[in-house]
This record gives sequence, structure tokens and C-alpha cells, in this order.
Amino acid sequence: MKQRYRRVIPIMVAAMIAGLGSMPAAAQSARDILTQASFSDGDEASALRRVTAAYAAAGATLARKPDDHEAQLMRATALGYRAKLTGNRADAISARHQFEAMVAQNPRDAEAQLALGAWHIGAVKKLGTIVGRAAVGAQRAVGFASLDRAVALGGDRALFPALSALLRLELDPRDPRGRALAEAAAKADVVTPIDRILQRGAVAILTPLRAGDVQATRKLASRLLPFGRFDDDN
Repeated sequence: MKQRYRRVIPIMVAAMIAGLGSMPAAAQSARDILTQASFSDGDEASALRRVTAAYAAAGATLARKPDDHEAQLMRATALGYRAKLTGNRADAISARHQFEAMVAQNPRDAEAQLALGAWHIGAVKKLGTIVGRAAVGAQRAVGFASLDRAVALGGDRALFPALSALLRLELDPRDPRGRALAEAAAKADVVTPIDRILQRGAVAILTPLRAGDVQATRKLASRLLPFGRFDDDN
């Protein structure tokens, strides 16, 4: 039974991202470009080119409107994604500082809290607890606290519990909080395309969770996260 769930993981991922490539790049916002790079591009070089384009688009907006919140968030997100794809330590630290500045400016900014939490947990997953903290300042406790604040502030949108669930379950497939968040995300509201993508991920992760398949849960959670299809252990 568990082997069956492992065999259908690629099918779940393909179904979740279906249709992402239909929008012309010229019509896309920085957020749209990052969504496609995160979940749709078939190779790291293509994803990195798209992340670079999103960073430039956000920067161009900020040149005209320095206080544009969306552009600030997308620039920091693109920088963090670039760090993830290239392994650039300076980019990773700069992205953290930008997320921290946004959270300090408005602690009730759910998306900034989510981004900061995802940064910390993603770095811990990639580098480990000790190296992650020493190299880039990543802390598991800080990440989980930011994720929980994002869920509390995010209303009924699927984005917040779904991403939080996948990040937790990638680290610990037996995490009861992760499972509860996945259950909540499956029933949450969809406002934007990213809500829909991550809600599908939350629904998908419930299959191996309910089967008690720890290995498949960890693997699927990793693959359903942004750029997870490029991770070496997937």
C-alpha cells in the first residue's frame, strides 16, 4: 500500500501545477513570474532566469514607487529564491534582512510573516540546525513562530496553513501541527492562484499522512514546496 502512494507522487505534483504555463510572460506581474518559476519551470536554469526577471520587475516598480509593499515583498522573495537556486550566502542573508524589516514595520503583515518563517525553515532544512544558524542566521523556533503568526493573521486563505503544513511536514512527517494545518488548508478559501496551488498540495499530502507513510509524506512535502522538484533527495 505504501509503495502505491510513492508511485503516484509524480502524478500528484503534475496535477497540482497543471495550467501554470498558459500566461504570457509579458502579461505577468512579479508575483505571477515567481509562481511559475516556483512550481512550473522544468529545469533550474529556466527557473533562475524567471526569478531574475521577477527581481528586476520588482526593482523597477520600487524605482518609481519606493514604498510599494507588493514590490518590496516580491523583491525579497525573488532574492531568497535566487539564493535557494544558486546557494549564494549573501543573497540569503539579504533576503532575511528584507523580510525582517517588513515584519518590523508591520508585525500584522501575514505574507511577510509567512515569507520570514519559510525562509528560516527552508534554510534549516537545507543546511541543518547548527550550520544554518552559523552560516545565515536560520533558526527553527523563529521560523515556526513566524509561520504560526502568519496562519493566525491570514484569515481563511489556504496559502497560510498550506505552506506552513508542507514546511513542517518536510522537516518532520509526524508533526501533528503540520497535519492539522494540512487538514485546515484543504477546507480553506482560495483567493489567488497560489492559494489554489498550495491547497492542492495540502490535499495531496493528506493521502500519505492518512496512510501512515512517513517516507512518502516527507518526500511529497518536499516536492510540493517551491523548487522542491530540484532538491537532490527528490
